[in-house]
Amino acid sequence: MDRKDFLKKGLMGTGMFIASAALGNVIKNDIDELKELEVLGFNHLPNTKSNIMANTILHKAETRGHANHGWLDSHHTFSFANYHNPERMHFGVLRVLNDDRVDPGMGFGTHPHDNMEIISIPLEGDLEHKDSMGNVAVIKHGDIQVLSAGTGIQHSEYNKNKDKLTKFLQIWVFPNKKNVTPRYDQITLNLNDRHNKLQQILSPNADDEGVWIHQDAWFHLGKFDTDFSTTYKIKKDGNGVYAFVLKGDFTIDGHSLNQRDGLGVWDTDSISIKANSADAEILLMDVPMTM
Repeated sequence: MDRKDFLKKGLMGTGMFIASAALGNVIKNDIDELKELEVLGFNHLPNTKSNIMANTILHKAETRGHANHGWLDSHHTFSFANYHNPERMHFGVLRVLNDDRVDPGMGFGTHPHDNMEIISIPLEGDLEHKDSMGNVAVIKHGDIQVLSAGTGIQHSEYNKNKDKLTKFLQIWVFPNKKNVTPRYDQITLNLNDRHNKLQQILSPNADDEGVWIHQDAWFHLGKFDTDFSTTYKIKKDGNGVYAFVLKGDFTIDGHSLNQRDGLGVWDTDSISIKANSADAEILLMDVPMTM
């Protein structure tokens, strides 16, 4: 299977269901569907009206796709479900970056996935996970969860709390191996390990820090004081890094970023990062730019 066919197959998904934890009702919809899309390349050129520079793409928070389903409020950095922007298909193998808010007692009913690495990072509240492998777990702020869908898996996620919102990032990465045995994992991180430094939370190595996935990707989280500066070195030749601001203000390679802005950089060995506000938080996703 060539790269284009692989990508197109990966972009085809199945519908998701929503479920009320209180009522147990299930309604079919297209919230979690990746429709078949025409892949234009990792940086989506030609793209004359966008903010693409020579080796940089800037996505301001207000330019993201937005879907408010009432119980679910979601912002999409890349094309997803009913948000289809041919200039925002993916960044290398980074296919989905959704910023989700789930109301109390609501969530995603049982639905299938295959051949995708799915990472969930809770930002606030709790999210209960159940899957066809028999895993039942709750993830909360400070945890990271990974699901290697491989040959196929079904799972559900919902906010069991009756009085608190759940906010989390849902991230999908194309794998470098197809049809692997499905796998689930989650860990609790030490939040102090990201104060004025970049804490590794994901890698390709099961013996390394954080969770691991079937891809040459490295994720880091950092929480910085005002004026703290650091340099991040790309882990592998051919990789780029996508920076996503969780909180506060940053300057990255001369670009000003605010809360929920994203900046992708490739064809470089490193990026410079400076925090411009107190308790500024950032997620770095170091990923291959081609299959």
